[in-house]
Amino acid sequence: MSTINLTIDNRKVTAEAGTTILEAARSAGIKIPTLCAWTERNHTPGACRVCMTEVEGQRSLIAACVFPVTEGMVVHTNTEKVRKARKMVVELLLANHPQECNFCVRNGSCELQKVAEFAGLKEVRFDYTQFPKEGMIDRSSPSIVRDSRKCIECHRCVTVCDEVQTVSVLTPANRGSKVKVVPAFDLPLVESNCIACGQCIMVCPVGALYEKDDVDLVWKALQDPKKHVIVQEAPAIRAA
Repeated sequence: MSTINLTIDNRKVTAEAGTTILEAARSAGIKIPTLCAWTERNHTPGACRVCMTEVEGQRSLIAACVFPVTEGMVVHTNTEKVRKARKMVVELLLANHPQECNFCVRNGSCELQKVAEFAGLKEVRFDYTQFPKEGMIDRSSPSIVRDSRKCIECHRCVTVCDEVQTVSVLTPANRGSKVKVVPAFDLPLVESNCIACGQCIMVCPVGALYEKDDVDLVWKALQDPKKHVIVQEAPAIRAA
């Protein structure tokens, strides 16, 4: 396969033809933040717009995860224009996200948190969206909780369910600002074909999908003198 020579942040980079700017930058050790891209499965929908870069000769900022490299391309990942756009995108995502970080299961490992820190975000200037918990948190599954309030529409879960597990339980529904990821016909997860493999949890960048915590039930059983508790070890969530 032919190679392409380009410049990213004043560094000469060589990449294979067909490679995206994001992949070329990563191969050179140059960090471009992103939330939706999952390059291991070629999942680059360009949905989050966090990976915006400035390419000389282009009229507007370019999403690095979907734009292929070309010979002689000059890319800037950290100009003032890029930083302002990135900060605005992350700020809007946070304004449309529940402010429950201290209690979220992904606190400390949340990719949205890390991107906000990388962008240097100190405050959110917009009014926060108020989310009713009723109808947006699906606890019907015996092992997986789906919290639609925290979904950032990256669609990684859709890809892993479809391409890795080939179950295709999750799918995007509606359009525009009303788009959401749901099981078919917006049914509860327990009524879908979900096999509880946990792959969607593994790829979710935020706390929109997480395993159900039964620790309190275990403690209750252990402290019940009328019960003889037997512990059976089981493997962790399978990673195919």
